[in-house]
Amino acid sequence: MADFESDIQTRFINERVKANVNVLYTANFIYNKISADLKPFGLTHEQFNVLRILKDNHPEFMWQKDILAKMITPNSNLTLIIKKLVSKNLITVDQSSEDKRAYEIHISEEGLLKLKEVGQHIESRKDNLSPLSESEAFHLNALLNKIRD
Repeated sequence: MADFESDIQTRFINERVKANVNVLYTANFIYNKISADLKPFGLTHEQFNVLRILKDNHPEFMWQKDILAKMITPNSNLTLIIKKLVSKNLITVDQSSEDKRAYEIHISEEGLLKLKEVGQHIESRKDNLSPLSESEAFHLNALLNKIRD
């Protein structure tokens, strides 16, 4: 179990500063846990995020700019992520018949199956990923939304 205060070993000028650092520390902690869960499936966070975005729009295609707008980390190299996902046969990319500069991006059947497989794995471990109750998660989400507002 990661103990924020003993791991960071610093004094904070107030609880707000401490909370900000704690959020960053916790985000990194969660990122590492999810990375470990995705690794056996040969996916990175960013690849998984793109697959989920495409699945939400399935069976319709999406443009690259629309995917980028929905990504958790929009500063990612989406072109490289798309190339990797195409090489794994998890998505297809077709040149638009309307605009030769644009590409229609679809999740493939293989991509849908991979997401289902990852989802089942994560669902089987959901208590290990977050020890929060539904009520606690609801309140945490409200607080995090308040920070971003």
